[in-house]
This record gives sequence, C-alpha cells and structure tokens, in this order.
Amino acid sequence: MIIRCDNCSVSLQLDESKVPSGNFTVRCPKCQNLLRVQKDASGRGLSTVDQLASSQAASAVPDGAREFAEKEADLQINSALRSLMSALQSEKSTIDNDGDDDEKPRRILLCLGAKLDETAKILSGAGYKVYVAQTPAQANERLREGKTEMLVFSPDFAPELGGAAVIQQKANAMYSSERRRLFLVSLEEKGTTMSAHDAFLRNINLIVNDNDVNQLPLILSRAITDYNDLYNYFNKASGLQPI
Repeated sequence: MIIRCDNCSVSLQLDESKVPSGNFTVRCPKCQNLLRVQKDASGRGLSTVDQLASSQAASAVPDGAREFAEKEADLQINSALRSLMSALQSEKSTIDNDGDDDEKPRRILLCLGAKLDETAKILSGAGYKVYVAQTPAQANERLREGKTEMLVFSPDFAPELGGAAVIQQKANAMYSSERRRLFLVSLEEKGTTMSAHDAFLRNINLIVNDNDVNQLPLILSRAITDYNDLYNYFNKASGLQPI
C-alpha cells in the first residue's frame, strides 16, 4: 500500500500484511505529520492517484469574484503609480503609503463545519477571495500556493480526519518566518472574541465566537490592522509586505 503525506508530499510504502483492519493512523518519517489512512470499500488503502485526486487545492467560491478582481486591479494600478512616483522623487527612498493596505483584496481559506456556508457568504460579500477546503489535505495544497495568508478553522472541520487538530499541528510545526505569514483564526462556540491571551496560549492569532460571525469582516479588519502594526518595522526591515 502506498500513501502520500498531505504535509510534505512524500510517498510511503506500507506492507499490506502489517496494515491493521479499518482506517488507521501512521506518522510520516520525514516531517512527523500524523496521516489518517482511509480505505476504500474493499478495505484497501486509497491508491496514490486517488489520494492526489482527493487532495486538490481548496476551491474558490464564485460569490464576490468580480468585486475581488476589481479591487485587486485597483490595488495593482495604485501600486504601480506609487512605484513610478517614488522613482521620480529620487530624493526620497520611499513614498508614503496612503493606507491602501487596509483596502487590499485578501484571500482567505475556510476550514469550517456547520458555519461554512454562512461564513463564506459574509466574507464574499465583504470582498474577500474565499477558498473552501473539505479536508486538511485540500487546505494544505491551497496554502502551498503561498498567496493565502488568512485561514479560518473550527473544531467541527472534517472531524473524521482530525481536521482542526491537523490545522493546529501544521501551524505549530511551521518555522517562525512561515508562521508570521499565516493569520490563523479559530471560529468556535465557546470562545471569547478577540481574547488575545487565549489566542496566544494556543498559537493562533484570533478567536471569534460563533455568535459574532455576522461581524467577522469588521473583526478581521481590526485584528489584521493591529497585527500589521505590530510587525510594521520588522516587515519594512525584511522587505515584506504586510498581510
């Protein structure tokens, strides 16, 4: 049986005679990621091709696509104009930012259960490019693209695959340079919205209570602004754009 790690993509070959009955878990020897192996109707593990097919990158929802494209085009035009002005004003090494970072179009990945449809609709209406993952593997493939810097997950995301635990594990395993570029949000029933202490203890950036989901765009805007302010000088010194 050949399985594929959904974190580092290494392929592992297991001895069929030693594989336990039912679905099981094995640890990747390369990245130490826990892999939950699913079996087909015959009791055999899914083939490598089947695993690849089921691990396609999380797809984007169609709602808000036109608004996002327009917003992205405006940002690119403004960025080009600022670069031109900066080049013309040779006495200044940089040109002041007029706050366009607050208006830049953002890509956000949703790894949610019951609140998925409601959250996707709200964020699409607010101008976000929304991607939806059905499994941790799909989430991982979308993050590999490197353009999605915000992820919202919930405890009821793909529970049969340990979804929330896998997302948290991936965040904990990231190098600090990677972790700073991923804004991780937990949407949960009993959490306290914007509790910085609880978020810090759990190595996430933001907690939002389910009851506040209607205000999620406002909450995210404020939280992202605070986060970018925190890393303002670090990003400038490193030549990085804010999230």
